Amino acid sequence: MARRITVIPKAPFGRILMKAGAKRVSADAIDTFTEILTEMTEKIAVQAARISKHAGRKTIHEGDVRLAAKQ
Repeated sequence: MARRITVIPKAPFGRILMKAGAKRVSADAIDTFTEILTEMTEKIAVQAARISKHAGRKTIHEGDVRLAAKQ
C-alpha cells in the first residue's frame, strides 16, 4: 500500500483516538480519521477565508474561523 502524504502528521490523530478511550488503533483507522478531519478543516478554512474577504480583510481572524466552523 502506497503511503499518502498529509499536511498534518498522523501521530496526533492516533493520540486523539487513544485519548477518546481506544486501547488500540489500527493504521487504517488513523488514515481514515486523518482523511476525514483534513477534509473538514479544509472546508472550514475556505469558509473562513470567504468570511474575512466579505468583511473586507485579508487576514483571517479567530471569529472568522469560529463562525465558519458553526456553519
